Amino acid sequence: MEALQISDRINRLSESQTILMNQKSKELQDKGVDVVNLTLGEPDFYTPDHIKDAAIDAVNKNFTKYPPVPGYPALKKVICEKLKKDNGLDYDPAQIVVSNGAKHSLANVLQCLINNGDEVIVPAPYWVSYIDLIKLSEGIPVVIESSVDTDFKITPDQLDKAITAKTKAVMFNSPSNPSGSVYSRAEVEALAEVLKKYPEVLIISDEIYEKINYVGEHAGFAEVDYLKDRTILINGVSKAYAMTGWRIGYIAAPLALAKATSKLQGQFTSGVCAIAQKAAEAAIGGSQECVEEMREAFLKRRDMVLDLVKDIPGFKVSIPDGAFYIFPDLSYYFGKSVNGKVMNGSMDLCLYLLEDAHVASVPGVAFGDDRCIRFSYAASEEQLRIAFERVKNALAELK
Repeated sequence: MEALQISDRINRLSESQTILMNQKSKELQDKGVDVVNLTLGEPDFYTPDHIKDAAIDAVNKNFTKYPPVPGYPALKKVICEKLKKDNGLDYDPAQIVVSNGAKHSLANVLQCLINNGDEVIVPAPYWVSYIDLIKLSEGIPVVIESSVDTDFKITPDQLDKAITAKTKAVMFNSPSNPSGSVYSRAEVEALAEVLKKYPEVLIISDEIYEKINYVGEHAGFAEVDYLKDRTILINGVSKAYAMTGWRIGYIAAPLALAKATSKLQGQFTSGVCAIAQKAAEAAIGGSQECVEEMREAFLKRRDMVLDLVKDIPGFKVSIPDGAFYIFPDLSYYFGKSVNGKVMNGSMDLCLYLLEDAHVASVPGVAFGDDRCIRFSYAASEEQLRIAFERVKNALAELK
């Protein structure tokens, strides 16, 4: 029998560095090594009880049949109410499509929008899956670079220069994974003024961290009147409600795209788990006290972590205004070494911290900035104190 041949399409894909580093961490843990794992973007809280109760109630009421492909009407109605209340946006339920997590929503959108050779502008640092999902859709990623000195935000001039006749869409993620940066309303409006000149360019707005925001106001591109009909808003319940395993994301989009997304999903996965949808309905439509409690806990941890790292030489970090990551520039340590291990980039530094300090992180090269490393502070205060003491001591060994 001839060797099994995997498709070129899959062979071109990169493996998720977040998942890879998490796997390496678990391998060490399985050997008995005390590893503090700060890799995954996953709240360490459990799903709130009223959400779990809604899922149990759904089981008891026999919500166990195939659900509608784009989502239950009740859930889509609650999403529309949320968008009106929180964002001042009017959507019809027909414009909402519920998918298996925000990543699935994003993949659906790109598959429905991008043709071979279309360009998609992506500000860096970017979430690890953006680039490969664009390539899988036969698109061409066009990366705009930023740095810790600009709080990892791009300027209107940079955006203007990146747009070409081949530009199909621009992707924004605010609050940002990995940097935690949050675009203010004024900054969104300044970028919108550029996009106003290019009416054919669409905006894909990933707002999954919307509610983990420490500056008080969330500003989205769909909230700019003349961009709403060109914006695809992506959100979900994973981060705000500690529901990563429930796999519920959604889009709010122009009707034609919502229909196309539902058509695609009908062939690929069909509808989303019925029980998870009823849980999401309770999450989005119910009390938001749990969201605020978790947000306050993350804020407390952020401030603690920033205090822990402030005296580490070469640890250059911007203050993240949202999400639950820090993304320090550690290029100060590149070229330094210990015991024959030379730090030539973020991957070398991550492996060193994992193998020698037993702290798991994710290399910035996976997010489009090899100068940096992402640490999640979605962990207990005790674990964070241990982790950054180990990081401090390990970095001090590099000469």
